[in-house]
Amino acid sequence: MTALLSPPAPPDVDARHRRPLTLLATLGGVAAAGSTLVVCLAVGMVGWFLTDAGSHGAPRDGLRAGALGWLMAHGSGISVQGVLVTAVPLGLTLLCAWTTWRLAHRVGDAISGHGPDADRIADGERDWTVPTAAALFAAGYVVVAVVTSSLAASPATGPSTGRAVLWSLAITGCLGVPALAVGSGRAAVWAARLPRPVTAGAAAGWSVVRTYVLVSALAVLAALLLDLGTALNILSQLGVDAPAAALYVLLSLVVVPNAVLFGGAYLLGPGFAVGANTLVTPTAVVLGPLPLFPLLAALPGTGPTPAWTPFLIALPPLVAAVAVARSQRRHPALRWEEGALRGCAAGIGAGVLLGLVTALSGGSVGPGRMQVVAPAAFDVLVHAVTAFGLGGLVGGLAMTLWQRRGARAVMDGADAG
Repeated sequence: MTALLSPPAPPDVDARHRRPLTLLATLGGVAAAGSTLVVCLAVGMVGWFLTDAGSHGAPRDGLRAGALGWLMAHGSGISVQGVLVTAVPLGLTLLCAWTTWRLAHRVGDAISGHGPDADRIADGERDWTVPTAAALFAAGYVVVAVVTSSLAASPATGPSTGRAVLWSLAITGCLGVPALAVGSGRAAVWAARLPRPVTAGAAAGWSVVRTYVLVSALAVLAALLLDLGTALNILSQLGVDAPAAALYVLLSLVVVPNAVLFGGAYLLGPGFAVGANTLVTPTAVVLGPLPLFPLLAALPGTGPTPAWTPFLIALPPLVAAVAVARSQRRHPALRWEEGALRGCAAGIGAGVLLGLVTALSGGSVGPGRMQVVAPAAFDVLVHAVTAFGLGGLVGGLAMTLWQRRGARAVMDGADAG
């Protein structure tokens, strides 16, 4: 009789993917938030020591500064000498997002043995593994945000706990849930049910976003290099020693993603404001007095723009066309309507995503005029949808034409043979 029994599954394989879901998902959320928080606390301590060698204040002041920086990365905003600062350092936010993805992916792999297998899911059985893990992961992350806000807040700083919670839920929802699904293998099962044009269109849209962000970053870098002397002059006027200057440059890096999105808004045409009643576009530049911040050296000079800068608005549709065409090489479309619809939908989706992200890049950074430092978010959304949609349409049709010709040549060769 024992010979008729199926052999048990290897205990080491099952155990590795059937670890306690509740414990792992909750601790994963705590670790995702806590790991980046520890980094910010360490930077705060280093900054406190470098600025005055610890002669003023106490170590808890450095820790509080690091915690407030982490909360600002989660949209909490703070008050500095009675002035509300709402701008989000997106560099820190990206670090938190990347850490969330990595840890959620590991949690997903660890709990992949829970719930029904792929065959049972295909038969229609409900699988609550990812939703349950996502809720617990988000709960752990939010607890860290609430505790940090409670400990770091003071009547003078006043970070918004509600906004920090909302941003924490957004990070775990937009990145934690997909990472859990991918790590647990559920994403592959769900993606197999989607029509091929949908997955191919999503890949093309993501390609448009990635390519345009890269082009915007190169544009900002080129503008900064052209006025590198001005940036170095600004840094020298701050009157800080070498260690403090190095820390200042390091902290400036956390707003580089903001600058890249500002550059993207400039290339699209609507541009951005660096203070109230200011405007920076390819066709007009109106600026006022600016704070001493090295990245601002990349701004063009006030006055008439060069004759070639208005032609920069041709870059977004060109980028969309190239990105869609390259993506379609990996996912061929031989029908005209499929190539056109996929390219246009990918461009529109990329424009919506870029417009929403650009809306998060600005805010108040100081008193008076500096309460308005932001791109023209709605105009950017409209221009991005239009430019990317048209560019994606052209790129999709051009690649369809090229692929149809290639397919016809293959068929003619086969007939001749």
